[in-house]
Amino acid sequence: MTNAYILTLSCPDRRGLVHAVSGFLLEHDSNIEEAAQFNDPATGLFFMRVRFASEGDPSQLREDLDAFAKPFEMHWRLHAAEEKIKTVIMVSRQGHCLNDLLFRWKEGLLPIDIRAIVSNHRDFYQLAASYNIPFHHIPVTAATKAQAEAKQFEIIEAEGAELVVLARYMQVLSNDLCSKLSGRAINIHHSFLPSFKGAKPYYQAHDRGVKLIGATAHYVTADLDEGPIIEQDVARAYHTDTVEDLTARGQDTESQVLARAVKWHSEHRVLMNGHKTVIFR
Repeated sequence: MTNAYILTLSCPDRRGLVHAVSGFLLEHDSNIEEAAQFNDPATGLFFMRVRFASEGDPSQLREDLDAFAKPFEMHWRLHAAEEKIKTVIMVSRQGHCLNDLLFRWKEGLLPIDIRAIVSNHRDFYQLAASYNIPFHHIPVTAATKAQAEAKQFEIIEAEGAELVVLARYMQVLSNDLCSKLSGRAINIHHSFLPSFKGAKPYYQAHDRGVKLIGATAHYVTADLDEGPIIEQDVARAYHTDTVEDLTARGQDTESQVLARAVKWHSEHRVLMNGHKTVIFR
């Protein structure tokens, strides 16, 4: 039986790495279907993503990969290409990103398996029900934040979630939860930060007369809104725009940017490079 895999790896750069990886796959009766690589002179690291088909035993393949990688000091991951990533979405009271993700998922445009929606408000329980997705309402206050996050993490673990998407979830995660979700939580926010902090950023931007609005999707870290960036985009703003115009255009941009970030992550196209990312599109 032929199985399709995606191999991602990073290691200190040296001559012959592409040849070595290709040779390893050839020795394991594998056919390379797609390959991309990048060496970063600034960090001295080499990155590679390979999709290949193999008739070999998966367990033996992983065991041999582990032995192959050690001399090169490789960090590697092997994924079944057709396996969809189990995902939990967290949201508050702005539903544009949630609605967009659900539609794309239902249409087969995102290779994810949405297992649950978690929210600190009840606003979207009917939307979740319309997609037959379990909805968990977990209120959060300053006094109950620790208990609420414990419940959230329990759901994430129970669902086996490999990805958590903060689709405009308007609560700051604790350092503890950020650490637990390291490398598997994606957040989206408008790109006005740090200029326009706090409530109603589009009102602040309109008052300032900005000419560009945008959105940033990034991995969640304990440093608020400063995690490794996955995707960004911008849209023009005009003097004729109302606050409502800016908000609508900004929300469209947020939805598109988040969807691209989720898609690339779930296709194993994003590799960490310190505080930055390497993305094989």
